[in-house]
Amino acid sequence: SYTAPMAAREFDPFRLDVEAFARAGASLEGRWPVMQLDRLAGSAFPDPEAAGSADPVAGREVAWRMRGEWRAVRGGLDSDRQIWLHLDAQTELPLECQRCLKPVVTPVDVQRSFLFVRGEDAAAQLDADSEDDVLALTRALDLRELIEDELLLALPLVPRHEVCEAPLPVAFDDGEAATDADAPPHPFAGLAALKRGSRLN
Repeated sequence: SYTAPMAAREFDPFRLDVEAFARAGASLEGRWPVMQLDRLAGSAFPDPEAAGSADPVAGREVAWRMRGEWRAVRGGLDSDRQIWLHLDAQTELPLECQRCLKPVVTPVDVQRSFLFVRGEDAAAQLDADSEDDVLALTRALDLRELIEDELLLALPLVPRHEVCEAPLPVAFDDGEAATDADAPPHPFAGLAALKRGSRLN
């Protein structure tokens, strides 16, 4: 579900007209069950001590807010204005502690801004030099897909309890203790290297 402020126009978060949303300075917010975000739900770690086959994300939600901005460019014309989206999203997920191999409930918090430009080539060129994400403009952006991407990228590479109840014995090899570098690779680390594209529907 999602909610929108009173406005002359309603916007669909699953097929968002990005330019119109930014021009209106509109905002959307809501809460989605984590189980509706398949890739994010798949990153959760089930508790091996839980009775039965309890879903590790049952009852967990993603809270999010997206705000559009039609930003003036210094010395530019109105037609030169930039199209921005600003995202805040939070959730908690049980992940596998890399020390004791038991679930550790981990907060995941995302605050990102996205500049939209016309054309894939322009987006790729600007993205290389910008601290913010630069995406190709689309009139049909799926916010749920975008938010899920950002939450996956924000997952910690090596989730751990601050203090494990019963940590596993540390393995030693040739007198050297295992390090974080020995931990299994993060399942979504490769997402950071992928271009998000326009996410057209």
